[in-house]
Amino acid sequence: MIKLNNKFTLKNGLTSTVVFACLWFVSVAFVHPYYVSVTEIKHNAVKKTVEISCRMFTDNIENAIEKLNKTQLDLLHPKDRNEANKLLLDYINKHLVIKVNQKIITFKFIGYEKEEEAIWCYLEADNIENVKNILIENSLLYDFLPAQINMMHITVNDKRQSTKVTNPEKKAEFNF
Repeated sequence: MIKLNNKFTLKNGLTSTVVFACLWFVSVAFVHPYYVSVTEIKHNAVKKTVEISCRMFTDNIENAIEKLNKTQLDLLHPKDRNEANKLLLDYINKHLVIKVNQKIITFKFIGYEKEEEAIWCYLEADNIENVKNILIENSLLYDFLPAQINMMHITVNDKRQSTKVTNPEKKAEFNF
């Protein structure tokens, strides 16, 4: 190494300032992580259903459910898949309320699957012929993560609308 103007030049030509800047950026990224979930809602006019998918980071949802229920949960390797499904559905029911045309819908839990560091939860509501209005109260992970952001994408009649809510805000309305 050669010292030049209080900077060090490394073998590959990088200066110590560049290396320091890179290390600082990486450390800040890990100290201030982002907490984001995604909820997709689609009206299937042919089947007369509303299909709901929620993507949440696995460790965040596990920690939130563990905190709420005082029980250990491993979604990737559950001891009892039915119990894991029940815990997920109970949590989602408490934190995701959807009104279609001013009526609260009841959804059934289809299942969940892993995608990288997250899981997708799949739900469905039957007997919904048309959708003119959707009101959502989405507080997924708010009780566990004060900096949580929840993205929502709604598709009705091939028209997509999107928004986000940031803790403590939780309501969003979509008109079609």
